[in-house]
Amino acid sequence: MINRKRLTARSGWLGAWALSAAIGIGFIFSTASTASAQAAYGSYIGIGGSFGVTDGPNDDGGGGAGVIAVRYKFLELPMSIRAQALIGDSTAFVPTVSYDVPINWQTDAYIGIGAAIQDSDENSSPLGNQTSFVIQPGVDYSFPYSNLVLFGNAIIAFDAYKNSNDTAASIQGGLGVRF
Repeated sequence: MINRKRLTARSGWLGAWALSAAIGIGFIFSTASTASAQAAYGSYIGIGGSFGVTDGPNDDGGGGAGVIAVRYKFLELPMSIRAQALIGDSTAFVPTVSYDVPINWQTDAYIGIGAAIQDSDENSSPLGNQTSFVIQPGVDYSFPYSNLVLFGNAIIAFDAYKNSNDTAASIQGGLGVRF
């Protein structure tokens, strides 16, 4: 004869054990692994070039400029503070805050937001001739066994021209040294 009280107690115990095991296994698989890819380490300073891909309302956009780029990487967060100076006929300073997405151990993609601050409203930089809001998508690649970083990005500046609401865009690229 089967003792129903004993069977019910044993089933409850097994059910509680199974539930505890499932929660424990779920917790193990939900925590971050130490072998997961992380955003390319390191802050850097670099130089390169910029090319404007849009013309302003008076065909005064476009053109080229030199670039000085700086990235400060927060090691505990997937974020960076970036700044670029586009130096040509007119200078634009572009500070941004970016969200970094690791692609692999050496490469991370990012999207940043910030401003393009112009030094002149008469001459145009590759990003227009007035201060404007910007979006900056880009990629950083750290060369293995080296302190060198290859960077590339685009900057889209909204309402970038005085007396017009035209958008300006430029592409930057260069080589940096991690610190």
